Amino acid sequence: MFKHAQLESVKAWMGDPAHGALPLHARVQRAIRQLILDGALDVGRPLPASRALAKSLEVSRDTVESAYSQLHAEGFIERRVGSGSFVSERVQRLPGRGKRRNMDVGHKETPRLSQRGQAMFQDGGVRDFLAPRPFAPGVPETRNFPLSTWERLERQVLKEYGTQALLHSPPQGMEPLRRAIADYVNLERGACATAERVLVLTSSQQALTLCASVLLDAGERIFIEDPVYHGARKAFDAAGLQCVPVPLDADGLQVEHLLEATQTLGEAARAVFLTPSHQFPTGATLSLDRRLAIIEWARQHHSWIIEDDYDSEFHYAGKPTACVQGLDPHDRTIYIGTFTKSLFPGLRIGYMVLPPSLVAPMTVARTLLDGHSAPIPQLTLARFIEGGHFGAHVRTMRAVYAERRDVLARLIGEHLADFVEPHVPSGGMQMPCVFIRDIPEREAVEAAHRAGIDLLGLTALHASSRHQAGFLMGFAAHAPHELETAVKKLANVLLKLCP
Repeated sequence: MFKHAQLESVKAWMGDPAHGALPLHARVQRAIRQLILDGALDVGRPLPASRALAKSLEVSRDTVESAYSQLHAEGFIERRVGSGSFVSERVQRLPGRGKRRNMDVGHKETPRLSQRGQAMFQDGGVRDFLAPRPFAPGVPETRNFPLSTWERLERQVLKEYGTQALLHSPPQGMEPLRRAIADYVNLERGACATAERVLVLTSSQQALTLCASVLLDAGERIFIEDPVYHGARKAFDAAGLQCVPVPLDADGLQVEHLLEATQTLGEAARAVFLTPSHQFPTGATLSLDRRLAIIEWARQHHSWIIEDDYDSEFHYAGKPTACVQGLDPHDRTIYIGTFTKSLFPGLRIGYMVLPPSLVAPMTVARTLLDGHSAPIPQLTLARFIEGGHFGAHVRTMRAVYAERRDVLARLIGEHLADFVEPHVPSGGMQMPCVFIRDIPEREAVEAAHRAGIDLLGLTALHASSRHQAGFLMGFAAHAPHELETAVKKLANVLLKLCP
């Protein structure tokens, strides 16, 4: 018979709510198997008769018989006619038997990773701000999203496509969405796109990863803005690329430094990464003459321009500048866009507009990452764009975000003027603020986080040390009264850190 402790262990395993979805016989079988794996039941040890165990566990004999039959089929026990059931000798060969397995991920041994894997792990990856806590950058307002319209369009998709919508999407993306994206970027961003040149992805981060791995080899150089979007820098670092920072001014990336670096290095970098419409994080717009100079540089050196147009929809002063891709007659520009910020993060749809020569290589490479994007959201989004709902939503949110930007600027002046100087952007969803007092940036970010406020420090976005410490304050996801409450709380946090 089982010892009392073993019997209680089986009962506890059976009664664990985490195992409640299993049939009763499976719970008995798994509980006994765990005792064997843990070494609590020795090899050759007899198990209780099925009738006796059923009585002890207050279950039917058939339940225990089913459990014993499964244990026998899996090789954990032997059943001898007239003698009963015994722990099989084969369990002696089980690796790690008798060592209780630790299910806590945080306490596992450090695995041996590749150099690339170790670098990615130590770098921390790219963490999205999952909850819309105050000032998390890049988080849109979702409470105003026209959910009823989206639901209606999704029902239309399911009615028209039926079970076809449940199948795989082509790896390049559903044709209706690729056509809608091409029409949109041509009209609104001055791009030169066709449905055949659009690759639908899950995010702009996936697009950056593809560019880093398909266009460049490890060790090759890529010019980046300084400061730069952290997701791009981490994608390039993870691919083993050598990032060469190029400084900025009020007109964006300083092209003369890019040209000087090309001469100094003796060869051009294989690519340059830009956020020209609204530079992250400074908010600068790349001037037309510099756009044309970069296009010419790329032509001369057979290099690529990776253009991330991450939130160009939200421009608050006049019309946004046309994208670089639409100005490039040489097909050296890869245009990246996303609907994560313009619509909602859970959509997980981004895209690239590619030069014709890159469509096939990028599409094949994409199949090695996740295969394809989900068809139903793609088809729903296509109708959302074609029906004018996307444009209407963007116009509505542009007005909402502009008001919130102005409210935040006023609140900073009222409550944070002793600590930071804001750089009010002409577009986007976040406001850079630099310290005007000797406040440690990292401590400020961590103290704010403990107080329920998410800030993104500026230091990590710079490759050089020639910058002021500070942080980004996202303003899109919170109403004016919510911004006021959070600013006052942040003022108390910073006051405690002042020398």
